[in-house]
Amino acid sequence: MFLPPGLFRLSPNFVSTKYRSMTSNALQKIKAAIHSIVPTADEDWKLLADCISVKTIPKNGFLLEEGQVCDFIAFVNYGEAIYFRTLDNGNDVTTDFAFSGDWVTNNLSRIHRCPSHLSIKAIEETEACIIGQSDIEMLYRKIPALERFGRLLIEQAYVRQVQLSIDLQTLSATERYQKLLEEHPDILQKIPLYHIANYLGIAPKSLSRIRNSMFGKDGIW
Repeated sequence: MFLPPGLFRLSPNFVSTKYRSMTSNALQKIKAAIHSIVPTADEDWKLLADCISVKTIPKNGFLLEEGQVCDFIAFVNYGEAIYFRTLDNGNDVTTDFAFSGDWVTNNLSRIHRCPSHLSIKAIEETEACIIGQSDIEMLYRKIPALERFGRLLIEQAYVRQVQLSIDLQTLSATERYQKLLEEHPDILQKIPLYHIANYLGIAPKSLSRIRNSMFGKDGIW
């Protein structure tokens, strides 16, 4: 099967030592992540491993572009990505972030097979383990525990989106920023400030004023 540059199958049959090492490391991370949600039998991992691809996305490269149909779920091994939408006036609106250990997809586009209303872009070099939608459906049929796993991921994503909507309507910009720092204490080292300001729905200058009032002119704790 042909795979695009930067994308290769995780398979125990690789002869390359480099690829075999990458395969082992990537597979262990996603295996631990799935096991943290639902336990699965060891024999199921042979089938699962053959359905996982690993992709290295360069800085500013895309996992998904607006207008494409999302046909995958991905687990971030390392790196950072942003979800964003481009408005009619050409401005981008950052809607969410993804970090190491997060699952990435657009459930609306993936489930309904409709064009995505947003893009997912790596803001630093990012490695992701990817499972295509056709493989997901096959795995659900053959490994019942994974169907429960998929349902739980969707539930978690739904709860997160509801909470984000509530926060946007009920919390001040300062309170939203404080909550973001509590949830991701190292976000300032990973995400540019203009993306954080965009996500909070405020201008970068407003974020600077909030940071100065909270931490002083240096903007640190």
